[in-house]
Amino acid sequence: MTNNDILRRIRYTFDLKDNAVIEIFSLADLSVTKEQVIAWLSKEEQETFIKLSDTELAIFLNGFINLKRGKRDGEQPIPEQRLNNNMVFQKLRIALNLKAEDIIEVLEVVDFRLSKHELSSFFRKPENKHYRECKDQILRNFLMGIQLQLRPNSSALDE
Repeated sequence: MTNNDILRRIRYTFDLKDNAVIEIFSLADLSVTKEQVIAWLSKEEQETFIKLSDTELAIFLNGFINLKRGKRDGEQPIPEQRLNNNMVFQKLRIALNLKAEDIIEVLEVVDFRLSKHELSSFFRKPENKHYRECKDQILRNFLMGIQLQLRPNSSALDE
């Protein structure tokens, strides 16, 4: 999944308007314009499309955490220069305050089965011997499960 796909899916799932997306970026101390947001949300084949960098997506996800959980005291987290699916999954888990059982339930909505042990491997440090890379399919199913929970009348075609 591309960073732009992830932003599009989060925006649709949580019914975020352009101004809300701008506000989320500002919660993580980045000022963006409506034109930037529109360009990031455009499809790849559109002339206005601009690729969302890992750092920009990390800032958005940090802002999303701040929106959902409140800004933490002191220093704000430094946005990652490189993001992978495990980090995106972890940030969404934090923002939505989900426990393992909640995530397994979200995945069951889209008929995707995952054990607690398999799930915990995605949230370990990469140097841990039980760490496992989160593939696009798992992140996509997780995002789709959340979408179906929050917008039950939607479908993948609504994106």
